[in-house]
Amino acid sequence: MTKEDEQYPAVLDKQPCPMCHTKNLKLTEIKKDIPYFGTCFIFSMDCANCDYTMSDIETEEEKDPVKYSFEINSEEDLKVRVVKSSQATVKVPRMIEITPGPMSSGYVTNIEGIINRIKSVLETQRDEEDDKKARKKIKNRIKKLQRVIWGRDKLKIIIKDPSGNSAIISDKAEKSGL
Repeated sequence: MTKEDEQYPAVLDKQPCPMCHTKNLKLTEIKKDIPYFGTCFIFSMDCANCDYTMSDIETEEEKDPVKYSFEINSEEDLKVRVVKSSQATVKVPRMIEITPGPMSSGYVTNIEGIINRIKSVLETQRDEEDDKKARKKIKNRIKKLQRVIWGRDKLKIIIKDPSGNSAIISDKAEKSGL
C-alpha cells in the first residue's frame, strides 16, 4: 500500500448541505481498483438531516467518450458488472431512456441492478399516470423487465457517456465511441 492509498477512504463530516444548509453533510471519497476497468474514485454525499444523497464515479485516467451496448440473453448476464457515471445516459430501446441531470448519480452495480433501477422508475411513472392506456403500456414494460430477470426474455441496454467514466465489463459488451 502506497502513502497515497493510505488516505482512502477520505471522509469529511459536518459539512454544509447544499439542500438544507445545515452542517450535517458527510463527504466520502473511496479509491477502488475495478478489474478490467482500472482505478476509480467513488464520491458520495449524504446528509443526516434532510437525507440528501449524491454519488459519482470517475476513472483515474482521462478517457474518451464511450458507448456500450449489451444484449441480455440469460440469467448469467444479470451478473455482469456495470460502472455508470453521473454523466451517462442509460437506454433500453423502445422502453425508456434515463438522461443525466443535476440529481443524476454515478454507481457501480450489475445488469440486474440497472434493470431494477429502470423498473423502479417505471413503477413511479405507472403510479403517477392518470391515462389508463398509458398505464397499461408501462405495466407491460415492467412485466417484460421481470421476464428478463427470470431469464425468459431478452433485452438490450445501452450506456452512453461523454466523460468515458462508464463501462459494461463483459466480453459480450459492444464498445464504440460516441
